[in-house]
Amino acid sequence: MKTEVFLPDDYRPVEDEPFMNERQVEYFRRKLLNWREELLDESRSTVTTLQDGTRNIPDVADRASEETDRALELRTRDRQRKLIAKIDQALRRVEEGEFGYCDVTGEPISLKRLDARPIATMTLEAQERHERREKVHRDD
Repeated sequence: MKTEVFLPDDYRPVEDEPFMNERQVEYFRRKLLNWREELLDESRSTVTTLQDGTRNIPDVADRASEETDRALELRTRDRQRKLIAKIDQALRRVEEGEFGYCDVTGEPISLKRLDARPIATMTLEAQERHERREKVHRDD
């Protein structure tokens, strides 16, 4: 059984401590879990709103506006569903001890990048190379 890591509320990972030590791993694990829970709460709220919001609106313009709002909300939830899958993948990497390292180079991903985008799987340099290659191939 895993021992619980004490993490002060004001803890932030810093570059001068060992990379992906227990405290950093726990910090990112909690950050991912909290983010996931926020997205799931929003999703539950949307489902409730959509179920309660089914009503007959006689005015065509008002009905069209409401349908547009619903479609936008559903697209947003779909993006969030995909994001939750990426968060789950990141949590798996945390459990497997692979979190924080680039899938391409194996190098550590900067703490700043991970803090801003904890689902990142590549260093900034590897991501930029990937996007340049993608753009070149897309233009063909």
